[in-house]
Amino acid sequence: MSKKLKVVTIGGGSSYTPELLEGFIKRYDQLPITELWLVDVEAGKEKQDIIYDLCLRMVEHAGVPIAIYKTLNRREALVDADFVTTQLRVGQLKARELDERIPLSHGYLGQETNGAGGLFKGLRTIPVIFDIIKDVEEICPNAWVINFTNPAGMVTEAVFRHTKFKKFIGVCNIPVGMKMFIQDVLKVKPEDELNIDLFGLNHLVFIRDVLVNGESRFAELLDGVASGTLKPSGVKNIFDLPFSEGLIRSLNLLPCSYLLYYFKPKEMLAIEMGEFYKGGARATVVQQVEKQLFELYKDPNLDVKPKELELRGGAYYSDAACEVISAIYNDKQTEHYVNFPHKGHIDNIPADWAIEMTCTIGRDGATPSPRIKHFDEKVLGLIYTIKGFEVAASEAALSGKFDDVLLALNLSPLIHSDKDAEKLAREMLLAHEALLPNFAGTIAGLK
Repeated sequence: MSKKLKVVTIGGGSSYTPELLEGFIKRYDQLPITELWLVDVEAGKEKQDIIYDLCLRMVEHAGVPIAIYKTLNRREALVDADFVTTQLRVGQLKARELDERIPLSHGYLGQETNGAGGLFKGLRTIPVIFDIIKDVEEICPNAWVINFTNPAGMVTEAVFRHTKFKKFIGVCNIPVGMKMFIQDVLKVKPEDELNIDLFGLNHLVFIRDVLVNGESRFAELLDGVASGTLKPSGVKNIFDLPFSEGLIRSLNLLPCSYLLYYFKPKEMLAIEMGEFYKGGARATVVQQVEKQLFELYKDPNLDVKPKELELRGGAYYSDAACEVISAIYNDKQTEHYVNFPHKGHIDNIPADWAIEMTCTIGRDGATPSPRIKHFDEKVLGLIYTIKGFEVAASEAALSGKFDDVLLALNLSPLIHSDKDAEKLAREMLLAHEALLPNFAGTIAGLK
């Protein structure tokens, strides 16, 4: 890396950016960033301006010499970049609202990373990520791309399946939240060594062992969660229901909260349909939270990340992202939980899959944990099903073909009718027409 450490954040007008900058400020001694560039699009300019001003105040308050820049010209920002972080939302929250409301109007779960909503977020996002990668390959080919953009698993799969770009890592806050829960309930001290064996796909991960100073503490953790005496903290994005004791004990694994969509689909759909009939959806709540956050961000006296940002649902993203960047920059060889291609390390899944699991990160990127070489057979069927959906989704994003969209929808276990899949495909393609240029020919044929 060069002495000048330059980070470019694409989606810089995001409400999460203060969280990211706070993470950089806290780690300035190990990540001496000289330039942070905030990149956005014209539709996000107003928010970008507010975030930029807040970032200037945060840097001044912290007394760190990080120069903050803003631009709508991505290529200008990428010159000499060392790290590029992506936290974009194509179509902003209005598009998310359609992703949630249209499936719910047909009696299906509406969620931004799963089912029909997750598919269409991927269809809009993957081509944009590919455009960013093309620019990186041309302008700053030695830079690492650290992606927080959802659906992170689908995006990572598409990048490694359909491009030759290798310096790409997908991160998520869910494993970090699970780690913090474990640290809290097991009373892990800062000087203790904590190792967590986590495996699966993005938003589909399981923990199979927890080691504190080399000793397994998993049995007591699992017993506490199964019996209800320990309650994992959920995420703001989804309704928090406890898994049944029978499920936890029979799996002998700890599932992440997003697995509620597969182990409790009836209950989750009932809750979401109730909210839908009352006129609500998660996107509606998020838009209200965003509005309140940006009003806070405008305050010229605010010079730190406000606590209210935790209501947004992305807590700990900075820990996930900043720790990965620091591990690469400083060649730390420390453990993290990220999305990357395992290249045959796991012996009972295809070698070309991108997965999410415990790994060691250093100068050369992510290396799978030697403790995990096999995915638990009990959940392998579900993992195969969702990976089939991700692969089909990445193909559809590139082809722009109606049949490929239908295939992806029909492969999702959250879609229960081939006829409904056709209705959803048509309605959502038309609703997102302006954001799906790759589907222009297909959409014209639907009109």
